Amino acid sequence: MKIERINKGSWGKIRAFFDIRTEEGFVVKGFKIIEGINGLFVGFPSQKGQDDEYYDTVFAEKELKDELSQLAINEYGNEVLPPQEINNQQSGFTENSNTQNNIASDSIESVEPFSEDDIPF
Repeated sequence: MKIERINKGSWGKIRAFFDIRTEEGFVVKGFKIIEGINGLFVGFPSQKGQDDEYYDTVFAEKELKDELSQLAINEYGNEVLPPQEINNQQSGFTENSNTQNNIASDSIESVEPFSEDDIPF
């Protein structure tokens, strides 16, 4: 299974649309990467019913759903980040994190003790 096409953007909570191609040659269109309260997840193709609710039109076992979600979110992340940032994230080191750690440790050492004159009321 591989990502056939990915169209990034911002449509409300939807961050991308994509299609997949199975090993057998089937192309399934209409998958979505959605920004939820717990992060990104994959929404399966759906169709609006007469009651204005959306119903999935493609179903898969949990293992296949998990594999597809991981594949799609990785592909989405690779296209969102520039190549240099991807390499830094894989090694676990970024220039900004090192600089921020130095700034944070410097500011902790220079904090003056709290006094009652600091209370505004």
